Amino acid sequence: MNSYKELLKQREALEQQIKEAREREVANALAQVRTLVDEFGLTVQDVFPSMRAPSRGRSATAGSKVPPKYRDPVTGKTWTGRGKPPRWMPKENREQYAI
Repeated sequence: MNSYKELLKQREALEQQIKEAREREVANALAQVRTLVDEFGLTVQDVFPSMRAPSRGRSATAGSKVPPKYRDPVTGKTWTGRGKPPRWMPKENREQYAI
């Protein structure tokens, strides 16, 4: 049975081997990628396109800030016109509150 100190030394040696193996494999992977990029004349845009498809039905502008369209003249509170209307906003004739 190995002692605690012996096991720590083995772990240290194993971690060093893992680090070296990873460095070798990353270098090989990069060499393969460079070869394929050169062979097919790929650009950064081909490999990493900047435009991603919206995920799960959300639009590209989801969550972005929108300037307010309406203002309450009494309190100064604003509303963008999106979502549930605030209590101060009447259901009809919203033009009088337009900014």
